[in-house]
Amino acid sequence: MAERSVRLLIVDDHEIVRLGLITLFRAFPTFAIVGEAGTANRAIELARDHAPDVVLMDVRLPDESGIAACRDIRSMNPSIRVIMLTSFADESAVIASVTAGASGYLLKQSDGKRLVEAVEVVAQGGSLLDPDVTTKVFSWLQRFAAQRSTDPLAALSEQERKIVPMLVEGKTNHEIAELLCVSDHTVKTHVSNILQKLHLSRRQETAAYLARHQGFLTVDARTPLNRPAWSDERTR
Repeated sequence: MAERSVRLLIVDDHEIVRLGLITLFRAFPTFAIVGEAGTANRAIELARDHAPDVVLMDVRLPDESGIAACRDIRSMNPSIRVIMLTSFADESAVIASVTAGASGYLLKQSDGKRLVEAVEVVAQGGSLLDPDVTTKVFSWLQRFAAQRSTDPLAALSEQERKIVPMLVEGKTNHEIAELLCVSDHTVKTHVSNILQKLHLSRRQETAAYLARHQGFLTVDARTPLNRPAWSDERTR
């Protein structure tokens, strides 16, 4: 019996990159391209309609980040595996990708052989990181382990830390989504994660939680709780 082809969805906002990836994988009979997309929303639609085995996802997309799309796709269908593909070995993007459910993180500088092998590994249930970003992840893990002993909110991601003060202000999911330029569904997922990590049952309990830990939460290293980061600029 012939080996089943790995169903692949290609997502990148640059058409020439998509064409290059499609040409690469069509050279191998073990892969079947089920679709291509240039935006996060289109990627989510195609993932829902075609249920690929693996999605090759660009981190930076014009409408929403590939990381947010990864989270939405994985929430919709956990059997779909996602490999984030980017030009930047950015520590925060690596960590965010892993927490969003990505099975791999590769740089676009990788050669074709490595990329093909990566998709094969992920399709078989494995996970991988580009060697150029592995050191960054280990460094983050070490800092995270040290921080958790003093910061009760250390388990929250950077995006979740931005959302917490908005919950305190009583903003709705839709209002938060507009401020962060993400989908309502993405915010709903973040809020659910926040409540779970903080062991809270309702979003209204967030204010009381912060009152007990007022000295700990910062949106980033420079911004205290009483001056949210989004007051200066809108961020994803």
